[in-house]
Amino acid sequence: MTPSATHQAAGGWWPRSLLGRNLLLMAVLIVLGQLVAAVLVRQMIFQPRVAQVADGVARNVGALRAGLQALPPAQRAAFVEAFNQQAVRSAPPVAAENAARRALLSPMERQFVQAVSRRLEADDAATNTSQPVWRRDSTGVLALRVVHQGSEGAETYWLNLPSVFPTREFTGAWLAATLASMLLALLGAWWLQRHINRPLAQVVAAARQLAQGQPPAPLPEDGPEEIATVGRSFNHMAHSLAAAEQERALMLAGVSHDLRTPLTKLRLGVEIAGAQVDAPLAASMARSIDEMDGIVGQFLQFARVGSNAGEAEVPTPASLNDLAQAVAEAQADHGRTVRLALGTLPDVPVRPQALRRALDNLVENAWRHGTPPVLLRTGADADGVWLEVQDQGPGIAPAELDRIRQPFARGDGAARSGTPGAGLGLAIVERVVRSHGGRLELFSTPGAGLRARLVLPRGGQA
Repeated sequence: MTPSATHQAAGGWWPRSLLGRNLLLMAVLIVLGQLVAAVLVRQMIFQPRVAQVADGVARNVGALRAGLQALPPAQRAAFVEAFNQQAVRSAPPVAAENAARRALLSPMERQFVQAVSRRLEADDAATNTSQPVWRRDSTGVLALRVVHQGSEGAETYWLNLPSVFPTREFTGAWLAATLASMLLALLGAWWLQRHINRPLAQVVAAARQLAQGQPPAPLPEDGPEEIATVGRSFNHMAHSLAAAEQERALMLAGVSHDLRTPLTKLRLGVEIAGAQVDAPLAASMARSIDEMDGIVGQFLQFARVGSNAGEAEVPTPASLNDLAQAVAEAQADHGRTVRLALGTLPDVPVRPQALRRALDNLVENAWRHGTPPVLLRTGADADGVWLEVQDQGPGIAPAELDRIRQPFARGDGAARSGTPGAGLGLAIVERVVRSHGGRLELFSTPGAGLRARLVLPRGGQA
């Protein structure tokens, strides 16, 4: 059986939540503790007590037998009757409905009777007396048969002995104590686990925000030392990641901005020297400058997304269909035709400029790495609303889909063909959609193109 199958098989009785596991463990430990306590009480208290009472009963029976031997035959029956009546009067009252059940010996009484019988059998063997016989009548009194060998022959008497080892009803005290202690322990465990789960849930929510590229709110650093340490460590990690991200964004923005000046000078120089330079060479130089300018622009976009400047844009309700039409119209101005397939969508809160940059990057990637026609679709389902860009190019191997999401990662085809780009297009899209509480989905079949879908929650940022 595989580990996953074993986990599924154990999942039928083993709770998945930490609270359920703690409560189950607490209940099992309490039951085991009560069972161990019951065994110890039985071995160290009740069994020695039974042995002590059995010795006393055996001595009392011996004394009663001696008394019957000393009495005249005419007085023996009256003596036994008076003794039995006194025993019945001293016995605890028994309800009529419990008479039938009380007629049976309890386990402890059975052990007591066996111990008394062993001691009496030793005395009976020495005096050649018959083995002891016990019974319990409808009143719940234990009686011992005593056979007296007199001059007139064997005489049988039943001696009631309730005061020596009285029969007691099982009140369920042990069961009640076990249930009460289990209930108190489970309530205590639930209260404790509730106070542990609350900061853990806050950590999970903050980690999800961090994974979506959103700065999480600082976690509380109070409470028990262990919980406070977790909060402080997470806050320190989030602060370090934010500082590193800010430093990288500033570095990229600074370098990209500094590169724009020499690129502008190069473009101006090419235009001035256009009459003195061969036309194909001048066109090649202009294209190279435009490509470098596009790469610098990607650096600036990557640095802007997730920075304080990028987050300053306030989400506003907008129509994704209008956004898709605006992108298609902008592409048409450059001589590119984007086919539209628009669905019926509700307006959703978005950051229009950031989402426009993400959609522009997807369309640009489709034109740069794919083959027309490029299709732009919108729609809605149970997960939310979505925008989708599809090309008809060679596609990407499924194993590469996760890798090309990372910054500066490029597909093998683009790297081999020398297609211009810095590998930041999908990374920018990923950041933008995560800042909206959504996700980027990539689907590709080699030879059938790439399909990139932006899924956004209906209510805006989650």
